[in-house]
Amino acid sequence: MNNENQKNQEVKEYTFDFSFRINIKRVRRIMREHGIRADIRQKNHNRKQEQEQIKAENLLNCQFKQTEPNKVWVTDTSEFTYGKNNKVRLHAVLDLYGSYPLSHLVSPTETAEAAVTVFKQAEEKAGAFAPMVHTDRGAAYTSQQFNNYLSSRNSVHSLSAPGTPRDNAVIEHFWSDFKYVWLAHQPHAEPLAELVDQIDRGFEYFTKIEISSKRNNLTAEDFRNEAIA
Repeated sequence: MNNENQKNQEVKEYTFDFSFRINIKRVRRIMREHGIRADIRQKNHNRKQEQEQIKAENLLNCQFKQTEPNKVWVTDTSEFTYGKNNKVRLHAVLDLYGSYPLSHLVSPTETAEAAVTVFKQAEEKAGAFAPMVHTDRGAAYTSQQFNNYLSSRNSVHSLSAPGTPRDNAVIEHFWSDFKYVWLAHQPHAEPLAELVDQIDRGFEYFTKIEISSKRNNLTAEDFRNEAIA
């Protein structure tokens, strides 16, 4: 018997047809109890190289204090509910200078299209586009569509390390304040229009009313206006 026929015979010997369903969890349990392991070669990963690449992609590197407007914009989405467990995603773009809210957008889900749209709104409001944009590694932000858009605006893309919210701490803090300082004091929205109204008024509050010691006790709008006056 030549080698090829021997291999085929070995395959036939270990190929079985069952007339009943097999519970994969039970198979795993039995294999574990008897010390049986699948003889499958695992793909090698260069963990050091991967970590170096992730570190290189985090261009912002937690340098959140910016001294001029429109140098670094950060973005993220958060989930909000209305009615009986209906959910939407809220996109936001903040300028790191004074944590100024540039734009926001409510969409049914987190998509690259929505991510691009909210940046178009930010550019229209700012009259410019930041040379750096920082995001997490959500699917919308790692998509080709979103990155092609940033390239078309001559903006470099900085990315948080996986599972590291502190790399985008400014907007994470903004979401926390938005939910617990603002939205928690609003009645639970029933129709979507009511939630959108609450969100719009919330952004106005954090832009024109809320003051912060980090902005010399100024609102985000007044702090920004001083810089561009």
